[in-house]
Amino acid sequence: MPDRPRLVGINHVALEVGDLQEALDFYGRIFQLGRIDYEPGMAFIDMGDQFLALSEGRTSPPDDARHFGLVVEDKEAVRTALQDAGVQVPSGRFLDFRDPWGNLVQVVDYRDIQFTKAPEVLRGIGLDGIEKREGALRELREKGLS
Repeated sequence: MPDRPRLVGINHVALEVGDLQEALDFYGRIFQLGRIDYEPGMAFIDMGDQFLALSEGRTSPPDDARHFGLVVEDKEAVRTALQDAGVQVPSGRFLDFRDPWGNLVQVVDYRDIQFTKAPEVLRGIGLDGIEKREGALRELREKGLS
């Protein structure tokens, strides 16, 4: 047993936004939002066994390189939703965008990355048929995780 505890995963990411309802409206135009819980000045968007926290009151300038990655079921559908919402997105393999408060978000497709949700969680969020693509499966095999 190691002498220090291991990192296991990420429970949530917190983003600072200007107005909470505007942020929920913005993200709701891009993504299908599930259950949302509230506390004063905060909204917690459920993602099965994780959540995205929105915190009202951002006063700092836009991020330069700091970002986080959101995992989605269909990256190209997100690209289309972003374009439909008038958000500037680059063409090509990567999909990064800034929300109206300057948060830099990188979108990745569940099928293409190593990150894996338990079958019960996938079933609970309506994605029980989603399958990893060969590249992600190869990466998992190389690490002894499949």
